Amino acid sequence: MIAHPGPEGLMTADELLRLKIPDKSTELVRGRLVVREPPSTYHGRVQSTLNVLVGGFVHAHRLGAVFGQDTGFRIASDPDTVRAPDLAFVKRERVSLIPPRGYAAMAPDLVAEIVSPDDRPADLLAKVAEWLEAGVAIAWVIDPERKAAQVYRADGSVAAVGPAGNLDGEDVLPGFSCALAELFE
Repeated sequence: MIAHPGPEGLMTADELLRLKIPDKSTELVRGRLVVREPPSTYHGRVQSTLNVLVGGFVHAHRLGAVFGQDTGFRIASDPDTVRAPDLAFVKRERVSLIPPRGYAAMAPDLVAEIVSPDDRPADLLAKVAEWLEAGVAIAWVIDPERKAAQVYRADGSVAAVGPAGNLDGEDVLPGFSCALAELFE
């Protein structure tokens, strides 16, 4: 990950939207550009499986909208923070707040972050804290290497999900549950 300040020191969400860095993933953290390598192929496979499982459930029950890897949400302003989770879910009653252009100025109701081999634990925890502070109700942090997950909730509670456990949508996605192991098959 390489962090670059914008030409005036800080970048806005609108500037990030116009920025073109081929073959890289970008986010904005308190006005500072963060540039990363694209996720690995295995990471993409885990994300895609999760997207199919959650997306299918959300679509079948008309619960809202699911967003795939690298979809940006502006979760803070002045200076701007645009974060892009590996998966996001927004409840049906809030989907109309998403403009057709730019980054939605909102936090999703649920996000999933899939741990990459080069992720630093402190950076990942800071990102989860930003999501929760912005209004995310549940953040799943999925670790493919350990075949485990952590569930962080807005109330401050944290739960561990082991290799034989399930990811649960709780009150954000009522009725959704999938075996964590299914993501790694």
